[in-house]
Amino acid sequence: MKTCKEMAKVWNVSVRTVTSLCRSGKIPGAIKFERTWQIPDDATKPEDGRVTSGKYIKKYATEKKKLPIGISDYIRAQEDYYYVDKTLLIKEFLDSKPLVSLFTRPRRFGKTLNMDMLRVFFEISKEDTSHYFYDKEIWKCGKYYQDHQGKYPVIFLTFKDVKFDTWEMTLDKMRRLLQAEYGRHSELLESNAIQKYEKDYFLKILENKATEVDLTFSLENLSRMLTEHYHQAPIIIIDEYDTPIQEGYSKDFYDEIINFMRNFFSGAFKDNKYLSYGFLTGILRIAQESIFSGLNNLTVNTIMDEEYDQYFGFTSEEVRKMLEYYNVLDEEVELQSWYDGYLFGNVEIYNPWSVINYIYKGCLPQAYWVNTGRNEILEDVLQVATDDIIEKLHDLLMKQRVVARIDQNVVYRSLLEEPANVYNLLLMAGYLKIVTKQLQMDGSYLCEIAIPNREIMTVYKSEILSYFLQRGTIMQTTANKIAESLYVMDFKKLQIALKEYIDKSISYHDYSAEGFYHGLVLGLIALMDNQYKIRSNRESGDGRYDICLFPRIRKYPGIIMELKWEKGLDEEKLQKLAERALYQIDEMRYDIEMKEEADTFIKLGIAFSGKKIKVVSKL
Repeated sequence: MKTCKEMAKVWNVSVRTVTSLCRSGKIPGAIKFERTWQIPDDATKPEDGRVTSGKYIKKYATEKKKLPIGISDYIRAQEDYYYVDKTLLIKEFLDSKPLVSLFTRPRRFGKTLNMDMLRVFFEISKEDTSHYFYDKEIWKCGKYYQDHQGKYPVIFLTFKDVKFDTWEMTLDKMRRLLQAEYGRHSELLESNAIQKYEKDYFLKILENKATEVDLTFSLENLSRMLTEHYHQAPIIIIDEYDTPIQEGYSKDFYDEIINFMRNFFSGAFKDNKYLSYGFLTGILRIAQESIFSGLNNLTVNTIMDEEYDQYFGFTSEEVRKMLEYYNVLDEEVELQSWYDGYLFGNVEIYNPWSVINYIYKGCLPQAYWVNTGRNEILEDVLQVATDDIIEKLHDLLMKQRVVARIDQNVVYRSLLEEPANVYNLLLMAGYLKIVTKQLQMDGSYLCEIAIPNREIMTVYKSEILSYFLQRGTIMQTTANKIAESLYVMDFKKLQIALKEYIDKSISYHDYSAEGFYHGLVLGLIALMDNQYKIRSNRESGDGRYDICLFPRIRKYPGIIMELKWEKGLDEEKLQKLAERALYQIDEMRYDIEMKEEADTFIKLGIAFSGKKIKVVSKL
């Protein structure tokens, strides 16, 4: 039997091609063993089995609709691509009609597409846009809902691309976005209902001559002019409202962007009699930044809420229909393990971006979501994480649940002052899921949280864990060396790899306590979680061991590590400290738990002093 890599060399094709052929059943006798395919030595290359990047394998059939990768234009998405119908969001809104709604969801979960759907549905247009909804669920709901179609002027802005290093560049981008939106409503310049001074202001925006002060009143003024012209107050839609705020926090123009947004949103949504309804989307709920000061008519819908819980991301039923459509229903279990697991309200949700890319790439499981952007604020928060947070984050990495307090009133400034807010950020940004939750008296939740799926486990290792290890290629290569040295039980190589990492990556300011080295070693062995269950600071025998690696298959030896640290030791004293750590494993009987899960195991005493390290072992 050959592996995909070996057969790829024989057939002179890519490994991905061979893997796709195996998945599609085009190679007789190919079987999947654990995570790899085994192919008969005499297998022949299928005549029709050519696979090229970005194209479907033949079983997908050329007449199928294309998958909407990166499509956020509703009209285009529902006409030319496979569209998952989310139009009942309109019904749920019209049934309650909150004045201003804020939806917070992770990136790439369909926020922009849904907001454009709302725009097309509600907006007055020269074209009859009702036919874009005739075959959708909202049209089946009856005349009351149909009567709202095409009846409102709409102001639509998306801030998803407002990502700049300075306030000046950010303001210039905002100026151009408003210029384009005013341009969409150029009919106002010909309107007899609009006063000359209003048209003069309109032209300042249109000609890119507006000052910062002018811009702060731009939504308020445009909504007034639209009301005067159409005799109907507009709907205002702001997509990804918090993107420029996050950039301001990360790029040191936070005060400027907050002051601007406070006035900008106040004119649009606070005491604005020229507003029918307002919609905002974002990743975070920024409740105490005074951006929405006094806006007591704001209805916030987060991943914790049951309202609208099925309209952002794909439900299990929607994913199953998609898999059936593309004739790949047999991949449902794999797709579920990689991209399912989110809990929005009471509904289990799949990551839509990853599901679409998975099918598009011939059902090849990868971390597609990781390449869609990152939260730079994570770095600032994790740099001040406490020992308790580090331990909990590592427990999460080991596929365990942890308990955390979730306060949805996230305030950017408090993230560094209160490092425990990292759980709020990770949850809202899509890195964690809620397993159970209990409402507290102060409005916060006490939650069991976990990593939702295999994709986020991969992202977690590459993005979040790397913050503890100073990031970069040194971390990755060194972590691989350490995993390899433990796998072959070469402890001299282990010592060299640890020393290499410390020498190249760690500042002398960092190693001030044993906890630092504990977190460092935990991070560096994280790549071994497929072979081992990694546990830290657990009771066993007469005390608490530092780190234990319990084999997932008993044929592998277990590993017990005890770490010691002292300042200013020479080589001789460092050796004795390592031996003392090894002796403590026996003295405190840390191997009691290990004896139940491993036939053989190795004990390691590891001593640190500054950038010096010594490893001693015992079978």
